[in-house]
Amino acid sequence: MKIAVLSGKGGTGKTTVTANLAVNLPGCIAVDTDVEEPNLHIFLSPEINIQEGVETEYPVVDAEKCILCGRCGDFCRYNAIIPAKNQVLVFKESCHDCGGCKVVCPSGAIEYKKREIGRISTGSSGSGIPVKYGELNVGEMSGVKIIGQMKNSVEDEELVIIDSPPGTSCATVAAVENVDYALVVSEPTPFGVSDMKMVVEMLRNLEIPFGVVVNKAGLGDKEIYEYCEVEGIQILEEIPYNRKIAELYARGVLFSEKIQGYNKRFLDLYRKITEFEGRKDSDR
Repeated sequence: MKIAVLSGKGGTGKTTVTANLAVNLPGCIAVDTDVEEPNLHIFLSPEINIQEGVETEYPVVDAEKCILCGRCGDFCRYNAIIPAKNQVLVFKESCHDCGGCKVVCPSGAIEYKKREIGRISTGSSGSGIPVKYGELNVGEMSGVKIIGQMKNSVEDEELVIIDSPPGTSCATVAAVENVDYALVVSEPTPFGVSDMKMVVEMLRNLEIPFGVVVNKAGLGDKEIYEYCEVEGIQILEEIPYNRKIAELYARGVLFSEKIQGYNKRFLDLYRKITEFEGRKDSDR
């Protein structure tokens, strides 16, 4: 089972929920796909034993073969390749490695070269949880390829918890695509609810079942509860706005391991997700 944990914006507690859920589920693998700012490993403290680079390809134009027809530039929607008066300009950081410019080139002037855009680290936490996280190199525009490579590496695993990038960007879509269930973490504030609505729309368009975890409950107002009731969205768990939890978080300590009763609450959260999966299977 693949479970994605996501939020409409940063700072809502997405990684907190991911880490505390993972440590209470024996046999799971934790994957941090927030490649621009991974921090799941700060809480799980894995000993890294494998690091691998992730490469992408970009076009290189042979000036002697190029006839400056402009077809490559017309095809590219990311402006990664732009025909000028006397040469073709290539902006490799903008290239999405689709291969289209090479296909449309009538003179065979375009080939591809590889370059590294980031890396994937793999290790195991002190409690034995396998952990993977990706890091996008500074200056790169897209970490989708790193996310895809991480997800492919755990495709055959039975239980995977995915810490997703915040928001509804291409990276978030890549992280949640084809998962079995999504946990939307939101805070009960106007900004939290507003951004959560975009995530809900995205998940419904992708036809991914989901439920909500309200973090910092008691901090804001009742809008999130009213919205979920109107939309028929199940609130699976509430984590209170609590000083002790905040202090443990600030030290990188998992509160479910220190505050009595929370390990059971995260196990109950997982049970609710699996119950949904069971109902879905019975309807097939």
